[in-house]
Amino acid sequence: MSAALSGAVDLSALKARAEAQRSAPPQASGGAPAGGGAAGGAVVDVTEATFQAEVVDRSLQQLVVVDLWAEWCGPCKQLSPVLERLAEQSGGAWRLAKVDVDANPRIAQVFGVQSIPTVVAIAGGQPVDAFSGALPEPEIRNWLDRLLEALKGKLPGVPPSDGGEVEEPEDPRFTEAEAAFERGDFAEAEAAYQRILDVEPANELAKAGQAQVRFAARAAAADPAAVPRADAAPDDLEAQFAAADYEVATGKVEDGFSRLIEAVRRTAGQDRNRVREHLVGLFELFDPADERVAVARRNLASALF
Repeated sequence: MSAALSGAVDLSALKARAEAQRSAPPQASGGAPAGGGAAGGAVVDVTEATFQAEVVDRSLQQLVVVDLWAEWCGPCKQLSPVLERLAEQSGGAWRLAKVDVDANPRIAQVFGVQSIPTVVAIAGGQPVDAFSGALPEPEIRNWLDRLLEALKGKLPGVPPSDGGEVEEPEDPRFTEAEAAFERGDFAEAEAAYQRILDVEPANELAKAGQAQVRFAARAAAADPAAVPRADAAPDDLEAQFAAADYEVATGKVEDGFSRLIEAVRRTAGQDRNRVREHLVGLFELFDPADERVAVARRNLASALF
């Protein structure tokens, strides 16, 4: 049903178009005004000009669900009213951002949309899950419940679980992975998380655990000399990656982020993609609401344009 997209879509690609359109005079259209609806409303119409503020920036505070639709799309007319009703009933737990793909083709291109309706969940400035087609309402509710449960306490607009909940028994698959990690067997820990993902590709806990394990393996081999080596060879991407890993592992998080953002500015094409992917991988080691990550994401968006 769903496909995890975290780290695979560069939402900052819409920034330049948005900035250009903000200064353009408003145009009449048959739909709601750009960014329509009251501020903080449960449902908002989004354009390329307002996508950064209404979706990416807003997702740093709460879950944003993007509904990619078109007037001619029959299944969209079945799905959109359901999403709108669920958003209104959510009490502000999440926000629905509606995008007319005919009027805003760049947004559809960034997401790599192959068919509509497509629905994408955004949290912490990145896609975290998605589905296509007009699913039944119970399936959509379950999908939203799983997302909100995974995000509890991780975003300012998603409250933590209350203390009255009954603690669920530990999942032995995670226990196995965590035990391997604790004894320093990073290869086995990564394999254990991969076994979970083979069965549940959208399992956010397993993806986060695997990212932590991979970084821990790199950090364990980190060399303090990586930093001066990278400083002496700014065009050596492997040296920059090693230095950034070392800086993040030793608590110099902003230095590691800044190093790779500068590398983004110096590179292009596939090299730039490699740097961005490495940096996004480091972002995933932290809480999405971490201010250092939020600042670095904004700086990354600026560097890309």
